[in-house]
Amino acid sequence: MTAIPRRRTRRAALAGAVCALAVTGTGLTGCSDDPDAGTNGVGKLPADRIQSRTRTAAEAAEAVRLSGTVVTSGRTYRIDMRLKADGGSGSVTSDGVAFRLLRVGDQLYLKADASFWSQAGDDAEPGAADKLDGKFVKVPQGDPAYQKFSGFTDKDVLLDSLLTLHGKLATDGRHERAGVRTVRITGDEGSGGTLDVSLEGTPYPLRLVRAGSAGTLSFSDWGKDFTVKEPAKNETVDYGKQLPTS
Repeated sequence: MTAIPRRRTRRAALAGAVCALAVTGTGLTGCSDDPDAGTNGVGKLPADRIQSRTRTAAEAAEAVRLSGTVVTSGRTYRIDMRLKADGGSGSVTSDGVAFRLLRVGDQLYLKADASFWSQAGDDAEPGAADKLDGKFVKVPQGDPAYQKFSGFTDKDVLLDSLLTLHGKLATDGRHERAGVRTVRITGDEGSGGTLDVSLEGTPYPLRLVRAGSAGTLSFSDWGKDFTVKEPAKNETVDYGKQLPTS
């Protein structure tokens, strides 16, 4: 049996102590050559499997908050929405005009000030802007506004349309979002979009840059439930079968 030199034993003990300190959060690093040590392991996967894992995680989450910009049909919408299976709420701004959306089950409400409604066309009744100012206006399901805006409040529809990169998928190194380590995947070297996926805990998507300069979104509050409920009757207006064209 070969004796281990005392100096080597001391050196090994010191290295072990340094690594122990790192684990307890003193900020010391370098104890492992594995960049995935302490992560959820998705960084080791090929890009297509990372995308699959993060989509599965997003679909399973009870709730999420989305904030950022979405460009669709040539218009830019700045959104800040909280979404879950049975509804959603938040704000949308487009062309300098802001309004709120609230969906409870299948019922969609739109809330805006008089300046929003004053842009309505000739089909608006006299005084409509004042009548609707600051109220939760019921949006009929047959109204074009319902088709246009309900998607902003639907978690499954919105995530399904967003969390797909286009073109050949590849990984693009390790990054960080709001203090959380991420692995980035890209489509066609970024022209098909980029997605940062959390390396900590559940592999949720944290930031998306859409293909074709179609907007950038941040995802947060995964799994944090919130309440959506019908607004009070004195805060609600039922305009009828179709809203004024705005």
